[in-house]
Amino acid sequence: MKALVYNGPRDVQVKEMPDAKIEKETDVLVRITTTNICGSDLHMYEGRTEMESGRILGHENLGQVIAVGKAVDRVKVGDMVCLPFNIGCGFCANCERGLSGFCLTVNPGTAGGAYGFAGMGPYSGGQAELLRVPYGDYNCLVLPEDAQEKENDYVMLSDIFPTGYHATELASVKPGQTVVIYGAGPVGLMAATSAFIKGASQVFVVDSHKDRLQLAEKIGATAIDDTEGDGVQRVLELTKGQGADCGCECVGYQCCDRHGKEVPNLTMNNLVQTVKATGSIGTVGVFLPKDPGAQDDLAKEGKLAFDFGQFWFKGQKIATGQANVKAYNRMLSNLIHVGKAKPSMIVSHELALEQAPEAYENFDARKQGWTKVILKPGK
Repeated sequence: MKALVYNGPRDVQVKEMPDAKIEKETDVLVRITTTNICGSDLHMYEGRTEMESGRILGHENLGQVIAVGKAVDRVKVGDMVCLPFNIGCGFCANCERGLSGFCLTVNPGTAGGAYGFAGMGPYSGGQAELLRVPYGDYNCLVLPEDAQEKENDYVMLSDIFPTGYHATELASVKPGQTVVIYGAGPVGLMAATSAFIKGASQVFVVDSHKDRLQLAEKIGATAIDDTEGDGVQRVLELTKGQGADCGCECVGYQCCDRHGKEVPNLTMNNLVQTVKATGSIGTVGVFLPKDPGAQDDLAKEGKLAFDFGQFWFKGQKIATGQANVKAYNRMLSNLIHVGKAKPSMIVSHELALEQAPEAYENFDARKQGWTKVILKPGK
């Protein structure tokens, strides 16, 4: 099968790899028809993780089932399925509680597994023609009859739509509230969408990329251009000095200041300033236990210089962590099915799998207009 393979920092290649196959009786084999490039993939692409060379990337995957193991009951050959980026077993203590992102079975020694991701187990990614899905009955979301018609919408259920929704859950967004979101990338845009789904009265999206801020405005959000570093003041002005009721961090540890310099603590401290006293902050941007490639000494150890005094004085709350996709994907699928949500509106490029190296290069460079890339193996 053809697959996108990580060779090393900023070096990925589409080449022939051994076909994925059924390995256990609980497995499902999927022919991938749509797979996305995620901002999290760029951490690995840039060499900022311990990703091993020779591995297949890709954790945002959708396709058609072509084979099932003997122990698979629910999923059938021919089903169109979307696959949560986090792999769960369905029966461990965390999965039973709905915390599939922190499965205790699939990656022994830690909590959580994922496709094609550093530190998340040995599982191959789906930027390929075929993908093995462990515990297929649990991990496959079988899509409705309009799956092919709305394929570019449903594939967002693999990660960014549930992750954006998770940000609003962590931030405790409620109807009528104001929300500030740092980051107008795909997850930040899905957080804004989710905030409106929950009935937020106003959503501020802070970023410095004008093409992404234009998409935020299309969603109905108030775009805050932080190019000059005055985003905090703008949010405070628009909230009469009080700050938003709650906020979402959708950037992560590689956030940059207006000069393009990485400042890992920037968005977290900006949220402390722009969320009101007693407000809540939800953090879904990726932060790593260690980052040897960081320029900041604290960040190398996975630490931040956090404005804890101000945070404490304001009586704020923070909740963090990756999305438990299965807790949300069926519900969000229903919204897509009935036309209440169209997450594909953020897609800027639809390319063949063979064009993946070029896509990674352009997406990593944050080139104008490259907001979300989807790949189509077999086309």
